[in-house]
Amino acid sequence: MKRRAVALLGVGVLALSACGGPAGGGSGGSDGRSSDGGSSDGESSDGGSSDGGTAGGEAPPATDRTEVAALSPRIVLAHEGGVTTLDSSDGSTVGSSEVAGYVRLNPAGDGRHVAVSASDEITMYDTGLLAQGHGDHFHYYVQDPALTDLSVPAPMPGHVVPHGDRTALFADGTGDITLIDPTAMVDGDLGILDETSTEAPHHGVAVPLSDGGLLVTQGTEDERHTVQALDADGNVTAETDDCPGVHGEAAAKPTESGDVISLGCENGSVIYRDGGFHKVAIDGDYQRSGNQKGHEDSPIVLADHKVEADPEGGVEHPTEIALIDTLDDTQQIVDLGSEYWFRSLDRGPNGEALVLTADGELNILDPETGEMLHEVPVTGEWTEPDNWQEAGPMMSVADGTAFVVDPAAQKLTMVDVASGEIYRELDLPVVPHEIQVTTGTASGEYEIAPGADEHDDAEASEHDDHDESEASDAGGHEEHEGDAEHEDHDH
Repeated sequence: MKRRAVALLGVGVLALSACGGPAGGGSGGSDGRSSDGGSSDGESSDGGSSDGGTAGGEAPPATDRTEVAALSPRIVLAHEGGVTTLDSSDGSTVGSSEVAGYVRLNPAGDGRHVAVSASDEITMYDTGLLAQGHGDHFHYYVQDPALTDLSVPAPMPGHVVPHGDRTALFADGTGDITLIDPTAMVDGDLGILDETSTEAPHHGVAVPLSDGGLLVTQGTEDERHTVQALDADGNVTAETDDCPGVHGEAAAKPTESGDVISLGCENGSVIYRDGGFHKVAIDGDYQRSGNQKGHEDSPIVLADHKVEADPEGGVEHPTEIALIDTLDDTQQIVDLGSEYWFRSLDRGPNGEALVLTADGELNILDPETGEMLHEVPVTGEWTEPDNWQEAGPMMSVADGTAFVVDPAAQKLTMVDVASGEIYRELDLPVVPHEIQVTTGTASGEYEIAPGADEHDDAEASEHDDHDESEASDAGGHEEHEGDAEHEDHDH
């Protein structure tokens, strides 16, 4: 590992507001423009801030904020030409920013910002939801969403992985890894903690570990099969080279000795647990789970399940999913009877396994047993797009709700995960190809605003205790697997 030490700059804590009115703070300028003249398309005039984005913008004045009784989740959509944000209570557009190039979205790790990957950099987008602690209660504020001037140069921007109290940003084109403290963004600073890099550029990933270490892949543009665990000083403490085509990572429920991380390989997944690597046994020589979703309270990881090394037409369309038990390194295979793709997977507030299938259903399963809990019709029948960048059915889960997008119909359906009930449908002003939903807090816990929707009181109370489900890849640089090594397209 090549390592560059970086001083801790402006690491902020969530500011406590006075009861009499809104507090200051917030990241970036409210018009989305950087102080050096960078435009709202997320590109600074010199292609990225020279200090890696550590110089934060001025905090917007308190008058830009409005105090509210509670927060409604905001829906962030990436589409051709930029990013649009909607209020989930009524579908109204609360903000839109132009962004050049193909746009990808990832959680930044604080429940408020979204990492926008485009044009060889990763820029933070402030969705404008603020929950500020004040003793035994919170104050809630809203402001206009804005693309901030907090950015990191990232040629071929890749995975963005929040885990614990840090977020790792990976640049495929250089192998550079930037570690940030997402809580610093409340003070208008990116909070860069460390910068390091892999031995060679490749389509890789880094996962922050709770002990201050880092899980990181090693490889080249031609092949990758190595995963390393590093301590806080960058020393290798564990390593495996038995993970060909490594792709897809998810955090599961930790053990008493620390983090548990699953990574997809082409010969069965590998699990980092208790300070070492453990291989998941498979039938046959080839099995790939390149897209994985975890939950911090579940030892089970949801993953796709591909078994064709050389699929007809170059793309496999699986109907089976894998439920990987990270405690005993086994997996249960469940056949859903309908195809799905890489944007189909997510987790519910209690670890439920969620899969969108091409028959138009949202399948909600018990991850421990594989039992089907709910089958909810949410879209028309669909087929996987020819190109992974094209819009297709997708979802994001927050506050116990699955936000399901049908781009062909320009519709968004909100499903209560616990009951499997649809409670709202929204028309979309754009045709999105990616979605993230923010709630204002990293855990997703917040109060439902009275009268914000058509829920009856019982349904609203069910949502009060829901957490935002946490996936460690988090909609990150997931892979359409027409070619496992990404030789058929650039990211």
